[in-house]
Amino acid sequence: MVNEEQAEADNEKVQTGAEDQAAGAEKTAQESAVDEQSSAAEEAGAAAEDAAEAVEELEEAEVTLETLQDELAQAKDAALRAQAEAQNARRRSEQEVEKARKFALERFAGGLLPVVDNLERATEAAADSEDEAVKSIAEGVDLTYKSLIDVLAKFNIEVVDPVGEPFDPNVHQAMTMVPNPDMEPNTVMDVMQKGYTLSGRLIRPAMVVVSKAPE
Repeated sequence: MVNEEQAEADNEKVQTGAEDQAAGAEKTAQESAVDEQSSAAEEAGAAAEDAAEAVEELEEAEVTLETLQDELAQAKDAALRAQAEAQNARRRSEQEVEKARKFALERFAGGLLPVVDNLERATEAAADSEDEAVKSIAEGVDLTYKSLIDVLAKFNIEVVDPVGEPFDPNVHQAMTMVPNPDMEPNTVMDVMQKGYTLSGRLIRPAMVVVSKAPE
């Protein structure tokens, strides 16, 4: 009887111990689960913060990229304007140099034309002479005159000798008008002094006699 009661008591102790162990294990498991959940929550929070920082950095990077693109576009525009201004300045400089060159050549040609006129008059005056000495001199003068005309032509200085051409007030200067039934009115009958152009620009008009209809 006593043994049975002792056995039952021992069984109860064993059962109680097992239950306590089970309860402790369950409590430990619950605490472990709570710790894991807490750790997971902390990790999730940290990941969310990292993600938010990453988004913020990306937005800042996009803003920076847009700013850089705007600055690059402005720099390109400024470079194009500077290039255009440099080209315009170079073109203006070239034009000014060309004008200065032409002006200097025009003044030189204007001073040389009286010499050409004198040589031409000397050649015409000696053309009908029978004197051999005069003829020899006239030939030399004529060669000089033709050489000078060739040199002028090399510098685009051209003779305006419009006999038989319609009168052009842009390059001709009418000295007188003479009735002439054999020519169309306003036709150049004679040239009293030849004109000259420099690169197509008039430097001296031709002095001419112009025909008109008989009265």
